[in-house]
Amino acid sequence: MIRFIATDLDGTLLDGDRKLPVEIFPLISALSARGVFFAPASGRQYANVKKLFAPVEDKVIFLCENGALVKYRGETLHLTPIKDRLLKGALDEIRAIPRLHPVLCGTNSAYIEDTAEPFRTISYEAYTRCEQVDDLDAVIGREDVCKIAVYDETSAADHCIRVLPRRLPELRTILSGKEWCDVSAPEANKGAAIRKIREIFGFRKEECVAFGDHMNDFEMLAECGRAYVPENAYPPLKKLIGRTVPANTEGGVLAKIKEILSENSV
Repeated sequence: MIRFIATDLDGTLLDGDRKLPVEIFPLISALSARGVFFAPASGRQYANVKKLFAPVEDKVIFLCENGALVKYRGETLHLTPIKDRLLKGALDEIRAIPRLHPVLCGTNSAYIEDTAEPFRTISYEAYTRCEQVDDLDAVIGREDVCKIAVYDETSAADHCIRVLPRRLPELRTILSGKEWCDVSAPEANKGAAIRKIREIFGFRKEECVAFGDHMNDFEMLAECGRAYVPENAYPPLKKLIGRTVPANTEGGVLAKIKEILSENSV
C-alpha cells in the first residue's frame, strides 16, 4: 500500500505553461482521506510552494529548496542550511564567472543584488518573497540560507555545471533546470529530506512514490520504492530511472496518482 507521494513541480507536475493543474487539489484531498501523504518537492522557496497549494496546505508536506527545508502545518521538520562561513567565498566565486547571477535563498526570503535583465524579472517571477539588496554579503547572518540559486544567461548544462563545482569543493552544485544550477550544503538534497520524512512518519521505502524530471530529483527518486520520470525528463535522468509516465504537458503525474488512488481503494 502506498502511504506517501512526492513530486517535483517544474517540468513534472506543472503543465507546459508552468501552471499547477487545478485537478491536483481534489486528488490531494482524496489521498489524504485514504491516509496517503502528498509532498510537492521543489527547488522553489516555501512561500512560493505554500501559495501554490494554499487550498490544501494543511494536507501537504512541503519539501522546499531542493530538500534543504521541509515544513508541515507551519512546523519545520528538517533544515540543512549552508554554513555562514562558506557563503561569502561562494558568492565571490559565482560573481567572478561571466554570465552567472546568484540568488541567496533564505528560509524566509530570497535576495538578489544584480539588476541585469532578464535575471531580475525572472527572479521576481520565481520567488514569491524576493528582496533587492545592494550587497548580498550584508544578508549573511540575517537568516539561515538554504541554497544559492545560480542563473546562467546561456545554458547551465553547458556552462555553469562545468565550471562552478570545482570552484566550490565544500558545497554541492547540481543542475536544477535549463538555466539554473543550485549550490547547497553537501548533505542537502531531496533524498535526504525524504529519509527524514520517512523517519518522522514511519513510512517504509516501498510505501513511497516519487516523480521528478531533472538531476536534482535523482536522490529523491532513489529513496522511494516506485520512481517515475515524465517523458520530457532530462535524458541522463530518464536513462538512470527508466520508468516513465507521459510528459508534464499530457498530465502524466496526475494520471499515475489516479492509478495509485485506485490501488489504495482496493
